[in-house]
Amino acid sequence: MSQFLKKEVHSDVKTSAYIHIPFCSHICYYCDFNKVFIEGQPVDEYVDLLIEEMKIASQQQEIPLLETLYIGGGTPSTLSLKQMERLLEGIHQYIPLRPDNEFSIELNPDDGSIEKLALLKDYGVNRISMGVQTFHDDLLKAIGRKHRKETVYKTVDAAKAAGFENISIDLIFRLPKQTIADFEETLRYALELDLPHYSIYSLILEHKTVFYNLMRQGKLPLPTQDEEAEMFQMAMDTMEQSNHKHYEISNYAKPGFESRHNLHYWNADEYYGFGAGAHGYVRGERYQNKGPIQHYLEPLRQGKLPILQSQPLTRQAKIEEFMFLGLRKMSGVSYREFKYRFNCSMMSIYQDVILDLEEQGLIIKDDEGIRLSQKGKFLGNNVFQSFLLS
Repeated sequence: MSQFLKKEVHSDVKTSAYIHIPFCSHICYYCDFNKVFIEGQPVDEYVDLLIEEMKIASQQQEIPLLETLYIGGGTPSTLSLKQMERLLEGIHQYIPLRPDNEFSIELNPDDGSIEKLALLKDYGVNRISMGVQTFHDDLLKAIGRKHRKETVYKTVDAAKAAGFENISIDLIFRLPKQTIADFEETLRYALELDLPHYSIYSLILEHKTVFYNLMRQGKLPLPTQDEEAEMFQMAMDTMEQSNHKHYEISNYAKPGFESRHNLHYWNADEYYGFGAGAHGYVRGERYQNKGPIQHYLEPLRQGKLPILQSQPLTRQAKIEEFMFLGLRKMSGVSYREFKYRFNCSMMSIYQDVILDLEEQGLIIKDDEGIRLSQKGKFLGNNVFQSFLLS
């Protein structure tokens, strides 16, 4: 392993980075992320030019010490050991991390070999996020997942044996033909793993996915809205009883194990985005990389950044994002932080909206700020949209 290179860059600005690996060994029926089937793709060149992107960005303007780094996809763990090591070496060459950083990677349960986990640990990865979705093999097959329940147990055990303490798994409810009893059992199996963090999402039917097309054809037997609400309530109750605090609309953690990287997004802080289709928000400007693999690689072959579009955020856009992202957190948004960022009071802009939502019982307002009520958790999108000024 090469020596990690850390630039001594000091900054009070909280900054993170996201790195996108778009390759998958299979395509799940519900996923609309920027991804491609890995077979026949220029994976080695992609890794090399992804590192080149980091190099160019660091040369154009020095990157501050980052609080968090997250490698997502796609499926980052589809990279071979050699490709993964090349990527990790490149990251440490050009991306400076704080000593107390959170360094996460998404891991497919099928990719949890002892060698790969040891490599990740050796290069400073300290948080694993696994897409489990359900513990029922028939449902896994029905949603296009290749792993099975037993694989999850083996991979979690292997990750713990490799020294990973900070492990999270994703679960999805409202799956086709999923019953309340199915989901209750999945929660029980998940908690038996005794992990510090769980992300639990309701299925969203995204355009250009297999499930969306089946739904349009009337061939997707989903649980009812009432069943979906019951599953969400069950998740909240079960996690709370197991000492996993509900800290964000879809996330639960033992104390001290909240996802610092995702909190960074919800706090509307800045972050770099590297890789095909990645988004970033740096120095007040939002940008997006080109998505198709060859479109992303072409400018990098010429030593240029692969940015598709960029736009400075207006003050209004920053205010809106601060509100609708911050309200995803169960702690809500604070008057003090709003005043610090925007030099005006929250009530001077949103008084009518806040009083209306409070009257509807969707938010709770106190001396510190505002947050979702229990009722508001079920109607979060309605609440978030209320804070769009235009």
